[in-house]
Amino acid sequence: METLYIVKIGGNVIDDENKLKLFLNDFSQIPGLKLLVHGGGKIATEVSKALGIEPQLVDGRRITDAGSLRVVTMVYAGLINKNIVAQLQALQCNALGLTGADANLIPAKKRQVAAIDYGFVGDIEAAAVNAPGLQLFLNQGFTPVVAPLTHDKAGNLLNTNADTIASTLAVALASLYQVSLIYCFEKKGVLQNVQDEKSLIPEITPATYPDLRANGIIAQGMIPKMDNALQALEQGVKAVHIAHADDLLLITQQQLAGTVLHL
Repeated sequence: METLYIVKIGGNVIDDENKLKLFLNDFSQIPGLKLLVHGGGKIATEVSKALGIEPQLVDGRRITDAGSLRVVTMVYAGLINKNIVAQLQALQCNALGLTGADANLIPAKKRQVAAIDYGFVGDIEAAAVNAPGLQLFLNQGFTPVVAPLTHDKAGNLLNTNADTIASTLAVALASLYQVSLIYCFEKKGVLQNVQDEKSLIPEITPATYPDLRANGIIAQGMIPKMDNALQALEQGVKAVHIAHADDLLLITQQQLAGTVLHL
């Protein structure tokens, strides 16, 4: 079974032109099959404000009303996605920019209104992913670059968390490939102290995770990332890494870097 690297790149790297260039250079050098998922919330926020649309966030999660949906579609599927694709093409990596609507890759359901109405936000399941479609693109030599947008099969796009898209794609493709899921961002990995880069936690398991969360070491935006990662492992994903974007190639070369999650 072939290895497939699914890499998710965080907004703090995307926001920095030089960091993004270095990351994409490394990503292009990963041998074999690979797929990139990206976010870009900060840029979407800047464009929203420039257009006079004040972003609404609750616990770091964007409320996506009709105006905000237009902005994130322009920014995620247009500005960011096509910039990444163009840079990868310059590196002889035959990238193909996609959203979840393209080739019916990621159907979703609009999140039901509970205590908070998140608007046009999609919830997804691995069983709904068009894994054969992605396999077809990969077999044709393309490197998919997936923007964090899905669709409801009724003509509506939905804003969807990029971390969740990455883990869901990893689970959906785990029966076809040996999938390694790598979350790249601006830290060395999961840290005991977010202010101390030397406090790296080298490995996390389902047994050690609850204590880390209860003690506040894993908190806020790291919680859904960890929850998604551990669920992916339980559903057949070979390995999950959380690491600095600079360490991407080290991980693909089986060298120690970042935090590895395993069962």
